Amino acid sequence: MAADLIDAKIAGLGDWRGATLARLRALIHAADPEVEETVKWQKPTNPAGVPVWEHAGILCTGETYKDKVKLTFAKGAALADPARLFNSSLDGNARRAIDLFEGDMVDEAAFRALVRAAVEANLEKSARPKKG
Repeated sequence: MAADLIDAKIAGLGDWRGATLARLRALIHAADPEVEETVKWQKPTNPAGVPVWEHAGILCTGETYKDKVKLTFAKGAALADPARLFNSSLDGNARRAIDLFEGDMVDEAAFRALVRAAVEANLEKSARPKKG
């Protein structure tokens, strides 16, 4: 089950990155109680894979690196970000990311609003008639 894999990843980190990812995960669930957790891109160099939160498509991914936790929003470029949470991957046409380093805090209300906006964007896309 994906939730168990994400639990194991968080526990396996055992440092501030695990605590940060756990806090962001809780905020995602608070913003969208219907969110589905998956794990994608498992490979020998990353056997735990990447936690992914979905609702009518990918909302965001949660990657951990030695020095940061990165939340990448699949359709971030299309989302309003009045609190300016996005601080990475700003030059692409689709994705936007939030990099959090040790000691960084995220504006929880703004983050939940961003997750809700991502859900709305996915639902709008899925409601459109298919071309063809």
